[in-house]
Amino acid sequence: MGNGAICTASLTIGLATIIGAAAGAAPQGYPERVVQIIAPATAGSSADILGRVLADGFSARLGKPFIIVNKPGANGVLGTADVARANPDGYTLLHTATYSITVQPLTNKEVDYAAKSFTPICQTFKNDQVVVVPPNSPLKTAHDLIAAAKKKPGAMTVGIPGTATIPHLAMIQLADEAKVQFNDVPFKGPAEEIQNVRAGQIDFAAVPLTAAAGSGLPMPGLFAETRNPSLPNVPTFKEQGYDVAPLSFGGLLGPAGMPADVTRKLEAACIAIMQSEAAQRVVKNTLQPADYFADSAGFAKNIAKDVAEKIRLVAMLKPN
Repeated sequence: MGNGAICTASLTIGLATIIGAAAGAAPQGYPERVVQIIAPATAGSSADILGRVLADGFSARLGKPFIIVNKPGANGVLGTADVARANPDGYTLLHTATYSITVQPLTNKEVDYAAKSFTPICQTFKNDQVVVVPPNSPLKTAHDLIAAAKKKPGAMTVGIPGTATIPHLAMIQLADEAKVQFNDVPFKGPAEEIQNVRAGQIDFAAVPLTAAAGSGLPMPGLFAETRNPSLPNVPTFKEQGYDVAPLSFGGLLGPAGMPADVTRKLEAACIAIMQSEAAQRVVKNTLQPADYFADSAGFAKNIAKDVAEKIRLVAMLKPN
């Protein structure tokens, strides 16, 4: 959502908070001590950097320290599980990509939580995915890619950054939509994918836009609802006739059962923080689409939609 939309949402939340305060519902005492924001990723990642901007903003606006606690491991499961089990009093929060709460419970038998284990507070980022091809590839558009796949069913090699990752699920969705088959080639991450695409070792790769943007490689299509403002010349698969736009997003959550007044107070502060200069720098540097932000209700709606979509796509994964 653009700044104007955030401002409108901010006004709405602000009025709701004032009304709640008049009714005696506003959480005047919260926070009374340090609040931990668990980041189930390594320090320095884009989500971690944005999480620190949020923590600083909350500390300044709400009067008590909010601190980031990095707890990476098991693709985000360790830190996420800690928050799912925490007391829902608003003193243990989670800032993460929702992959850890929508996909991991479907693919990891060790996961003992689900999306319903959390209270969405605000969506703070969204990650578009994109297809990249070798410099001299004849695959200039999505139509070229699909036509080539139809000529050689199952022969076209596509790099993915691991099984059941968002780029992999995007390719599953595209194959289903276009009625074609691809030969998935897993790599350790986007950097390795891009290296192999550049060398012509694979036909193309699906990667996060942030990983592809500086590669200089051609991009036949973007997996998104609309074009990304940072790369306006890259068309979406949707506008090229393939209704594929996998959700990859994240934000601030708490354990299920948080008091509504605490959630509203955090939501209102989050809306204000995301308009700050520090947050907008991160938004720009991470190539956020126009609709990256959502309030608590919008975030919850996106999570529910994502759970339904991921259930369908994960069910289409080939058995090991």
